[in-house]
Amino acid sequence: MLNVAVVGHTNTGKTSLIRTMLRSTEFGVIEDASGTTRHVEQATISADDQPVLNLYDTPGLEDSSALFLHIKKLNAKLKSLTPAKVLENFVENVSVNDPLEQEAKVIRQVLRSDVLLYIIDVREPFLEKYRIELDILTKSAKPIIPIFNFIAEHNEELAKWREQLAAYNIHASLEFDTVAFTFEAEKRLYQKMQTLVESHYANLQKLIDHRAKVWNQLCLSGAKRVAELIVSVACYRESKGSKVDNMADSLSVDRLQDFVRKAEQHCLKDLLSIFNFSEKDVEIQKIPVSDGQWQLDIFAPGILKAYGLDIGSAAVKGAAAGAGIDLMVGGMSLGAASALGAVAGAGWSTFRRYGDEIKAKVQGTHWQCADENTLGVLYLRQKQLLEKLMHRGHAALDAMQVETPKTEKLPDNWTKLTGTLRQNPSWRESSASRNNNKQYQEVEAKLVSTLLEES
Repeated sequence: MLNVAVVGHTNTGKTSLIRTMLRSTEFGVIEDASGTTRHVEQATISADDQPVLNLYDTPGLEDSSALFLHIKKLNAKLKSLTPAKVLENFVENVSVNDPLEQEAKVIRQVLRSDVLLYIIDVREPFLEKYRIELDILTKSAKPIIPIFNFIAEHNEELAKWREQLAAYNIHASLEFDTVAFTFEAEKRLYQKMQTLVESHYANLQKLIDHRAKVWNQLCLSGAKRVAELIVSVACYRESKGSKVDNMADSLSVDRLQDFVRKAEQHCLKDLLSIFNFSEKDVEIQKIPVSDGQWQLDIFAPGILKAYGLDIGSAAVKGAAAGAGIDLMVGGMSLGAASALGAVAGAGWSTFRRYGDEIKAKVQGTHWQCADENTLGVLYLRQKQLLEKLMHRGHAALDAMQVETPKTEKLPDNWTKLTGTLRQNPSWRESSASRNNNKQYQEVEAKLVSTLLEES
């Protein structure tokens, strides 16, 4: 197996990198303080069931100056030894409670590893302590890949770091933000390892292929879960009689809104689970959800305006069967034919599919359905959440905000898509007949592709 040591100064994001690569918040301890990691910790990454590489989280190099002076003295004393052998001599002769005991833990793991990932917080200037650390690490004769962390909005600092590393003839660097994650950065990291450790090329390629497959499946699962939300809400309906009954109408609206709220919360929880963020992590990482509930209710005043939708329309309104739902019976819509004539001309298969609507038309029954604005808010909110989760590292501790969209738009033919769903209330729950229906597959594919096209 390939052994990879994650090294660097304290508090640069070493544990954060491993959490992000593992897609887990459980590894190690992350705090906004130096020296959190006190011992070497190991994690293994596999392709299917085949372990490919070990990651070693090392303590920070807190006193690199003292270490450098100590090694300098050893060099003078052991002139016949190579720099790597001098480092070996150092770790072999460090006693318990030695002032350099923590540094010895790092160097010991460096010497045992095949590749070093040197984590750099680009927000920090290139100070003398970093120059000393690089001097020491290069003595190990191990390939070093500098990892630039916290790069968002720090392009100028990143350029300066690249210039400084070039002086050490280190050019195989990588931008890998442990907070603003992208799968492409992780993929490039494995590819750089391939170029530096040729003997592990084939296994690393298996890992790249496997991780890409798993990542694509995660993203597809997330998009399908959002599509399922839109389908279930668009297909949901509450019946209402033809007579005016304000009390009954109010209750049906309440039931509909309650269904929509719960459906969105279930979708939110499922998305967190898909990307390995639990409700415990919601509180820790301050995603804008409390106990599985959005902080801003979907029917809260002003939410339509925030999403650029028509604030003059009610969040939920009735849709009349036959008028709001365009049913084709023998090539003629119910809205254009007499109900009894349509029933008389309908075949059994048509009546079996649209029986409820046909009876509703005859009896004057109407349906209470979620309107376009409600479905639009659901889609846009979950699309934003999906994108945030796809680009959120498991080391992130800051609050993740779902901002007011500026350029987001609903899918093309949105009204046609939602209209198709309303015409098929039986699609509200998954079934073999629904999932194999060509028309349903087309609607789902359109929603999924739009959710993922810019993510």
